[in-house]
Amino acid sequence: MLYLNTGTMERPLEATRMENSTSSCFLMERRTRVKINRKEVMLAKLRKSCSCTPKKLKNFVMDFLPVLRWLPKYQCKEYIWGDVMSGLVIGIILVPQAIAYSLLAGLKPIYSLYTSFFANIIYFLMGTSRHVSVGIFSLITWGDECYAIGIATALTFVAGVYQVLMGIFRLGFVSMYLSESVLDGFATGASLTILTAQVKYLIGIKIPRSQGHGMLVITWINIFRNISQANLCDVITSAICIMVLVTAKELGDRYKHKLKFPLPTELVVIVVATLVSHYGKLNEVYASSVSGAIPTGFIPPKVPHFNLMLRVAVDALPLAVVSFVFTVSLSEMCAKKYAYTIRANQEMFAVGFCNIIPSFFHSFATSAALAKTLVKTSTGCQTQVSGVISAMVVLLVLLFLAPLFYSLQKCVLACIIIVSLRGALRKFQDVPARYHVNKVDTLIWVVTMSASALISTEIGLLVGIVFSMLCIIVRTQQPRTTLLGQIQNTSFYEDDLEYENLSSVPKVKIFRFEAPLYYANRNYFLKSLYRLTNLDPNLEAARRKKYEKEKQHLKKGDHTTANGLGMRETTLQLVPKQNDFQALVVDCSSISFLDTTGVNTLKEILKDYKDLNISVLLACCNPSVTDSLKRGGYFGKDCGSMQEMLFYSIHNAVQFAKDQKLPADCSV
Repeated sequence: MLYLNTGTMERPLEATRMENSTSSCFLMERRTRVKINRKEVMLAKLRKSCSCTPKKLKNFVMDFLPVLRWLPKYQCKEYIWGDVMSGLVIGIILVPQAIAYSLLAGLKPIYSLYTSFFANIIYFLMGTSRHVSVGIFSLITWGDECYAIGIATALTFVAGVYQVLMGIFRLGFVSMYLSESVLDGFATGASLTILTAQVKYLIGIKIPRSQGHGMLVITWINIFRNISQANLCDVITSAICIMVLVTAKELGDRYKHKLKFPLPTELVVIVVATLVSHYGKLNEVYASSVSGAIPTGFIPPKVPHFNLMLRVAVDALPLAVVSFVFTVSLSEMCAKKYAYTIRANQEMFAVGFCNIIPSFFHSFATSAALAKTLVKTSTGCQTQVSGVISAMVVLLVLLFLAPLFYSLQKCVLACIIIVSLRGALRKFQDVPARYHVNKVDTLIWVVTMSASALISTEIGLLVGIVFSMLCIIVRTQQPRTTLLGQIQNTSFYEDDLEYENLSSVPKVKIFRFEAPLYYANRNYFLKSLYRLTNLDPNLEAARRKKYEKEKQHLKKGDHTTANGLGMRETTLQLVPKQNDFQALVVDCSSISFLDTTGVNTLKEILKDYKDLNISVLLACCNPSVTDSLKRGGYFGKDCGSMQEMLFYSIHNAVQFAKDQKLPADCSV
């Protein structure tokens, strides 16, 4: 029960006495909590989850296959052009990139095409992000043992099983720790890595592909060492393509409200560049790097070897976690940008089955790919239908169209990828504005971006998450603390350092602590309180005790001390200073919770200040804090003193303190 009084007193007797005056008295009672039988609740939930009704079965199927929900609502006239164009561009980009990733893993190029085909189909059925592009992710490395397709498929299958299990156990909550600053920093850092990896194709030089930590720095060192070997044909082609793509993008952004559909610039550039390369014989005459021969056909499916699964079980766990985190982070980034929501647990299922099912068809592990995702968004993608179009392109290449890509220059594909990164790279322009809004978030962005670019993207994302959590901990360890003053002629109180013309309340100090009070910031709470009130009750109590002891010596006639000073001189030095306040009001409005250490800390200051005849009053406590104090015995047995220690507002506490009689020995 809490007595609230807009007048001067909060005790029940005083409230009754003042009912006929100008102030009014209110009585607030806490709701009685109904005791919950947790066993019965668990059994009820279990029965509900195990029950099977037609409606529940329908919802389960539609949740497991989100395509059944959104595809019937597909707005064909509005979405189809953007989906088709982005799907075609991504499909064309997938083909040579898939070949490159196979060669990187030491496997046949056709296996990567299988991965790209099956992953896009499965994500279309199960994914919740409209813009994410899935396939082989170049930043997920395979390790030294991935020399055979048997190892690759076993690793892929086990990683998929892990991801499905994580979805079953509802571990998608980890996406909550991906803050906007972490996502933006990760996207920018990964964009720098992707940009660096494409530079060698832009200028037509051959350098070893750097892997592991520090890839960005090592790659740039190799680029500058081999810059003299740049292919002039590739450089000119790249310059023309980038100029055309950037100009088209800028015009498209400027006049997008007048355009009924996005400009198919990337598709036009690919077609024109392929024709020029083929008829101009750029590969034969100028040694320009082209996509080359692309394998075709399908290999019969095969079950991954169980013995190999046991061998790669440990290696598959970090692969599964990294793959999922990448997918969710990119999905969250796209969802925030285009104002829709994703389901993290469903993304786990989607990525998991994108690994399990293709593993029977000689495929690699799957994840979302940043570069292709950015290309997707920049080419007008609207829904997951784009992924089906990309899969159809890969299928047609596997069956019929492989020869058409032979003369496509690699530098053209690199240009499309680099231009698609411009949105993420423009985040550098936002740094001053971001810094102006929040310096800590800017620091998180810089740390995440730097770690993602300079170490590796997976380590960078982990560093960003850990660093952002550490920032929260540091913020609560050393929060803002201040004394409050009264706004003149009102019942409101504000920060004395931030506002002018505030009135100090005679004989009352009002202390605000802007964080939860728990074990990590207990010492900071006490130090700040003692510093701002200019009174350490422990030191003052010790001083008074010593003063009384010296007085006793003086009465006994002993006029000298151990340090050789006269007793009167020593006594004068030990005279306790006068207290300039008789009540301490703690504003608890910003204290969201208390742990055991927090409760004990408040009990400690209550006792220490009471020894100095100073009352400690708590104001603006939320129900959680009040319950913690009750359980911790702060208000004494049966909470009998609660009405004189806990107040609904700061003004009530101040009025109560003013009306208290000043103790006779509040100062010596």
